[in-house]
Amino acid sequence: MNRYLAYGLCILLALLSLALSFQWPAWGWPAALFGVLALLGTWDLLQTRSTLRRNYPVLAHFRYGLESVGPEIRQYFIEGDTAEVPFSRQQRSLVYQRAKGVMDVVPFGSQQDVYSVDYEWINHSLAPTQVDSHDFRITIGAGTAQPYSASVFNISAMSFGALSANAIRALNEGARRGGFYHDTGEGSISPYHLEHGGDLVWEIGSGYFGCRDEQGRFSEERFVQNARLPSVKMIEIKLSQGAKPGHGGVLPAAKVSPEIAATRGVPIGHDCVSPARHSAFSTPVELLQFVARLRELSGGKPTGFKLAIGHPWEWFGIAKAMHETGLLPDFIVVDGAEGGTGAAPAEFIDHVGVPMHEALLLVHNTLVGLKLRERIRIGAAGKIISAFDIARTMAMGADWCNSARGFMFSLGCIQSQSCHNDRCPTGVATQDPTRWKHLDVGDKSVRVQHFHDNTLKALRDMLCAAGLEHPQQLGPEHILRRVSPIEVRSLAMLYRFLEPGELLDRIPAHAVFQQFWSEARSDAFSPPARVRALQDSKC
Repeated sequence: MNRYLAYGLCILLALLSLALSFQWPAWGWPAALFGVLALLGTWDLLQTRSTLRRNYPVLAHFRYGLESVGPEIRQYFIEGDTAEVPFSRQQRSLVYQRAKGVMDVVPFGSQQDVYSVDYEWINHSLAPTQVDSHDFRITIGAGTAQPYSASVFNISAMSFGALSANAIRALNEGARRGGFYHDTGEGSISPYHLEHGGDLVWEIGSGYFGCRDEQGRFSEERFVQNARLPSVKMIEIKLSQGAKPGHGGVLPAAKVSPEIAATRGVPIGHDCVSPARHSAFSTPVELLQFVARLRELSGGKPTGFKLAIGHPWEWFGIAKAMHETGLLPDFIVVDGAEGGTGAAPAEFIDHVGVPMHEALLLVHNTLVGLKLRERIRIGAAGKIISAFDIARTMAMGADWCNSARGFMFSLGCIQSQSCHNDRCPTGVATQDPTRWKHLDVGDKSVRVQHFHDNTLKALRDMLCAAGLEHPQQLGPEHILRRVSPIEVRSLAMLYRFLEPGELLDRIPAHAVFQQFWSEARSDAFSPPARVRALQDSKC
């Protein structure tokens, strides 16, 4: 009966305190406290929803209290400096230091285990180079009417609604100061995106927010109104998102504020639905036709799409459609499964979609094999924080990198993982004005700029140490990985890289291409007949 001891003591102390309060009024406070606890224990016994509370009246609430602060206790007192959950203290500290412009050097030695399997590094040169500028840029949409010169490091897609008004303001002003772009996310272009005039990439998802009619279908008229804004530099069609690919979403009616309704073009007081798939196209060819149409409607701005790789035959179908029709996107952004989100089902975050490294390599290889790589730029996103992350990603085939959570850290995010409950303690990922109004836009925008600039300075120094002058010179031969305690391989040796035009002549000796390339179709996203037959055989 020890499990009822706390409840019994509360009753006993409540009665004792009550009796003493008649003689000494100060005992009224303990009487009230223990009385409340006694009532709580009584309710625990009478309720039927929680067995734990019925078996441990009063005591169960101490467990709930400790459980609620468990993440904070682990983060501040237990978690190691290099434990990535999802970002390590070391990674977060690096962003904070660079954002604040304070010393980011490390004393004494590396905390990484350089002899552990999967440890990676870049080799240095005995003839290092000297590069003055860290403003590394690439041109996207060289053949369009309005090509864009992009930094190799930019702000990844985060919508107004997921982020607060002041967070959007600070990110955009930081992007303007630093000369890099700010992806709007699929929540469309809010007034806060436009206040400071930073470069925008307008992301258009399946809900067509900002360019939809009353039925939720794509509207050319409304698209043109936003696409031709001077701040909008590129158009990005979102096919899928790394953190929750193939999953739609619903913003409940109660959360559709007048601001969000005006930004997204949806009615106030109604559920705001993002379908799992697009309605403007249904085949790879139609997707490319949609890309070409948006480019034309935007006045010739670079237009492409973002996707998380799933079934390889679907990506192969898009690639075949490019080859067969000659309709090409100006860019493709590859979003890895390790990417972040404000809220997603646990199974989607943990077990759906291809991680960035493999997804990027597949997209890069396919375009090289079709001799299209020189005509299509590739961006990549997925837990990119440091200069080495950028270098490794570009060595595997990316032309530039995007980061979302890295720039959130630069705003002051402490990884409390409260993005989904509107209680973000730093005012970054909340719509609660009592929280986000305390985020100082002027201060945080400077930190956003500093994080970008100092990271690219570190990238420049790393390139110089490797004897290079621009990150586009990086290749898989520059990155080394330990594959066992006594074996090291370059990424060029570990992965199969296709030769230019190889897919035009034959199917390469690569497992994924061998399995799915020949059966992929440009006129449908449906699985090959062999895969369909296998699926049907299990019904």
